[in-house]
Amino acid sequence: MVHRIGGRIRRAIVTVPSRRDLLELAVATAVFAAAATPLGLATGLFMFRPAAPIEVAQAALIALVFPALGEEVVFRAAMVPDRRETPNATLAIILSTTLFVFWHVVESRTFLAVNRGLFDRPEFLACAGALGLACAVLRRRSGSIWPAVILHWAAVIAWKAWLGGPELRI
Repeated sequence: MVHRIGGRIRRAIVTVPSRRDLLELAVATAVFAAAATPLGLATGLFMFRPAAPIEVAQAALIALVFPALGEEVVFRAAMVPDRRETPNATLAIILSTTLFVFWHVVESRTFLAVNRGLFDRPEFLACAGALGLACAVLRRRSGSIWPAVILHWAAVIAWKAWLGGPELRI
């Protein structure tokens, strides 16, 4: 089992996204933004508050490693099979998305306790669920982890840079 998951992760990392995969990334980004933005603005989760350029650059570097790459390796590369492994990945996509959402609650109760009130909000968890689902579908369809990493990274940076998200801490 560990060997199979290791192979899945390796394939997800080395698979280069196609042009179609990048087009699907653009569509997924637009759909995620169209779903998350009204919810975030209506509930106060998002508020227009541009960060200083140096803060954006720092957040971009941190977010690329964790959460984007780190969480995508665990919740998408390891958990969501590519098309070669199985013809149907619906259960894996649902499980990875559910665990991804739950992971944010775990973070808020442990090493990111400073974000407890934020990461426990239903609207945050709904946005995390939408992001997790979009990333899982991108991973499944492309066979690559990179479209999911890019979407996850872009969502975090948009939140940190323009929509009032908290400072990234590691």
